[in-house]
Amino acid sequence: MPTAEASSAHIAATSALPARDTGFGRLRDQDPELADILLGETQRQASCLQLIAGENFTSPAVLAALGSPLANKYAEGYPGHRHHAGCELVDLAERLAVERATRLFGAAHANVQPYSGSSAVLAAYAALLVPGDTILAMSLAHGGHLTHGSESNFSGRWFRIAGYGVTEGASFEEGGRIDYDRLRILAHQHRPKAIVCGGIAYPRTIDYAAFREIADDVGAYLIVDAAHTLGLVAGGASPNPVPYADVVCATTHKTLRGPRGGMILCGADLAQRIDRAVFPFSQGGPHMHAIAAKAAAFAEAARPEFALYAHQVIANARALADAMAGQGMRIATGGTDTHLIAADVSAFGVTGMRARGLCAGAGIVLDKYTLPYDKEPCAAGSGIRLGTAAVTTQGMGEQQMPQVADLIARALREERGLANRVAELVGDFPPYPV
Repeated sequence: MPTAEASSAHIAATSALPARDTGFGRLRDQDPELADILLGETQRQASCLQLIAGENFTSPAVLAALGSPLANKYAEGYPGHRHHAGCELVDLAERLAVERATRLFGAAHANVQPYSGSSAVLAAYAALLVPGDTILAMSLAHGGHLTHGSESNFSGRWFRIAGYGVTEGASFEEGGRIDYDRLRILAHQHRPKAIVCGGIAYPRTIDYAAFREIADDVGAYLIVDAAHTLGLVAGGASPNPVPYADVVCATTHKTLRGPRGGMILCGADLAQRIDRAVFPFSQGGPHMHAIAAKAAAFAEAARPEFALYAHQVIANARALADAMAGQGMRIATGGTDTHLIAADVSAFGVTGMRARGLCAGAGIVLDKYTLPYDKEPCAAGSGIRLGTAAVTTQGMGEQQMPQVADLIARALREERGLANRVAELVGDFPPYPV
């Protein structure tokens, strides 16, 4: 197998070859119909407020890796142990991604092959559990993910799920926190094989030490689903779950600002079980172009400017939550410690689903949300869920957040002509400046 030095020499030699037009110009000539769709989406992203909590803008370097010839390579297996020949260079890319991930998060082992966050959770379950085992996870009605026990998902079909929730509180703003006392009672009652920590709509810092203590009390594995917060961890703006968890599952495309995909972090004792659960148990050939893009994102997240970004994401979220409250929206838990905000919009006489539609019509892209203890049916909900990761990447700061909150409130009041106002604001902060 070629050494890293030999591979570098090969790259240097081939870099002198004539470049061919493999970019958008060729697509436009060959398939103008598809090219128009891509151009339309590019324009949508550049003219709308992107406030979906799980979305972000990748860097040009990440996009370049995603569009590279690594997309052509079949590489089932792991570096040095592939099922196909010709993997010497993609082995280097995957090793680089693994090294950067373990260094960034202080983990003994990283698997960067999962296609998504859900794929990562599936692999974690497969590595540690067998069908029929009990999992204690955040209730879907209180902010848990589909992989935390939905009956429509493998998790709810293959495992016995016990759900924990959040406090109701004396007021909406005072409630919504994880009830650790109740969690401990449920753990002793159900004796789960694994406890899953994390969710998709919990805006507060999670006490990982408390989860670890409860898991140890009942002899359970602790699986942390950090899909939403791991980018904040990378930037030193949120606590690191790695020292407390047996396994950490995450995505690389949310606050981490990388390509769409997943990853798993664990200790050396579980490394082989995790790797086998990803391949060959639950996945086939890895997406090597995405793995290279993950390596690029990990390198970016290790830079000092990313730490500034991660802290600004939270500062923006807090400023936006305060401004939304000032506009008459009730903020779940009274604020946020992360990028994420959940708000009750029923004072505007609309459901969460109606609010999502009104905002979309104004060029404001966010999600409806069914709040804990919501009186509205799940399909409608009383709330909205949004985040500040993408607008912070665009360069917006705390001074823009009151304007964002005002635009949301105007949309909920069904004011007309807002799309131009939104486009004017976003136009000052292009996601990909020319």
